[in-house]
Amino acid sequence: MSRAARPHLPMRPLWRCRNCGAEWPCQPARLALLVEYRQDRTALLVYLSTLMAEAGAQLSQLNGQAAPADLTERFLSWARAR
Repeated sequence: MSRAARPHLPMRPLWRCRNCGAEWPCQPARLALLVEYRQDRTALLVYLSTLMAEAGAQLSQLNGQAAPADLTERFLSWARAR
């Protein structure tokens, strides 16, 4: 009996992966998102932008300061068309 793979989803408000604990989107989550949105990169970027705004608000509340500066790199830079 094999165990089903657990998805790499964000743990809010920390924005860490529920599966591996890395900053979300982790590498497995990025790959899954690229596969899911392979026909519509624009929709992927809109989706990630929405999540980045949510993460920024939640992380700034947790930290008591401005959102982390690396959110654009973390959420969007890797997903842009090459």
